Amino acid sequence: MLRHFPPVNVAYPHRKRDYVIAAITFVSVAVCMSFEVGGSVGRQYALGVIALACLFGFLLGETRDVRVQVVIAVAFTTIGEYVASVYMGGYTYRFENVPAYVPLGHGMVYLTAIALARSGLFLRNARAIATVVVVVCGAWSLWGISGYAEQGDAGGALLFCVFLACVFTGRSPLVYLAAFFITTWLELVGTAVGAWKWADIDPVLGLSQGNPPSGVAVWYCLVDAVALGGAPFLVSGLKNVREWFISGGASPNRVGRFLGFSDPLAPERENFQTQMFLTSQAISTSLKNQDLAVEPFDKT
Repeated sequence: MLRHFPPVNVAYPHRKRDYVIAAITFVSVAVCMSFEVGGSVGRQYALGVIALACLFGFLLGETRDVRVQVVIAVAFTTIGEYVASVYMGGYTYRFENVPAYVPLGHGMVYLTAIALARSGLFLRNARAIATVVVVVCGAWSLWGISGYAEQGDAGGALLFCVFLACVFTGRSPLVYLAAFFITTWLELVGTAVGAWKWADIDPVLGLSQGNPPSGVAVWYCLVDAVALGGAPFLVSGLKNVREWFISGGASPNRVGRFLGFSDPLAPERENFQTQMFLTSQAISTSLKNQDLAVEPFDKT
């Protein structure tokens, strides 16, 4: 069950950068939400520009793979926000829109989860952190279905069970554990100030859900899984595109290879065409050679 957890008794190094990214993101969440309250849509756009600048600055020091993962996370969450909030009504923002800072904020949240997951703190204390998360989130979920909570949270309890499956069977448990901390902080602060509100009843499951649901971190785990799993394919595709343009031209065979199709007769066909071309060139050269020219026949 813990096969994807890091080995114990290893002196994993601490990198200052990882903790700086996490600290800035945690503080930015609180600052952003404080400015969000009572602000206009224009202020949301301004916060979006700031989020873009922060995310861009963070990514300057990251590897290509992490940058691609962040791009995928931002794209995926942008689509998810419009589907889950605007279309389905699972939660609603103040202006019933998707604020400009939200998609870019998801990029910062994802990068924070990655930074914490690779930090010495998480690598050295993975099992202890997992225990804390299970106990805290489990107690939160039990409270939501105990009947004492002001708002029932059966949906959150179900999501918590899925979250446990992600942590203990997924390939990136530390990323999911880190996601719990940053997303729980984000959700508690955002709902507390009224930046958004979760619907009382989940529109898909038809179950009660808290504001926020106790297992809300699982949705961010989905984002992490998509980003981690999709990045290698996107990197490979971009590499193929680059090689395609560098090689020059867009012959049907190159297009086929780029799209993943192959023509078994293509090598023979290209070889035949090459031979025909060389033969025609040789004939043309011989006709231009004066030594091989044929003297006209004089009948007189």
